[in-house]
Amino acid sequence: MLDGSVRDGSVRERMPAHRAAAPWQAEPWHADPYVRALHAGHGPLFLRRADGWMLPLDVERWCADADAADRTVLRRCQGPILDIGCGPGRLVAALAIHGHPCLGIDVSQAAVDRTIREGGPALCRSVFEPLPGEGRWGTALLIDGNIGIGGDPRALLTRVAQLMAPDGLLVVEAAGADVDERVRVRVDDGRGGVGTAFPWARVGVRALLHHAHAVGWELVEQWTARDRGFVSLRHAPPLPRSPTEH
Repeated sequence: MLDGSVRDGSVRERMPAHRAAAPWQAEPWHADPYVRALHAGHGPLFLRRADGWMLPLDVERWCADADAADRTVLRRCQGPILDIGCGPGRLVAALAIHGHPCLGIDVSQAAVDRTIREGGPALCRSVFEPLPGEGRWGTALLIDGNIGIGGDPRALLTRVAQLMAPDGLLVVEAAGADVDERVRVRVDDGRGGVGTAFPWARVGVRALLHHAHAVGWELVEQWTARDRGFVSLRHAPPLPRSPTEH
């Protein structure tokens, strides 16, 4: 059993590390090509659209230590930190090593297992399922394209707002291209191994800010590091209704 507590006095809950996520959420990332790549620590691995276009996945970077671009994200983290779609856990491990209260979540048990081996606390859980510390996370991370989770950026951003503490910070990595697409993809190893189709999204910075503003997020900062683009956001509380509104 993993003690899923985040030990800052505000986020505490014991949960099992090994649990069966809902099949519709976990199935794609339990597919053999992804699991094999995580075990090997390298690709090739792609997200493949129905039209045959393939997006390379940087498995080697995911399985390495946090790099200089990652550290620009980690320096901005505050309070207890939730890494959504933590993958093999390089960010959670880096945070934990430096004593930051943190938790990674991922629907892939293989990714969660690797995160724990690297020294980071993690749960096999979807962001759309109940999570420990809802409403109390100081920072949430959507890195490595994880704004695409669920295939609907606005629904994901709305859900993340429910998880955050007042004045909490969300850090998102956007696609390098000026793109705004919702697609169904499969994990593909380029050698005949293909996983189950699932919804995904890709958004560049302009589209990300458009979607974020539509569901109440405000831009705090925007930066680039090693050709990767990031934004940080805070969720604005709803404006009070005037006495004349019904």
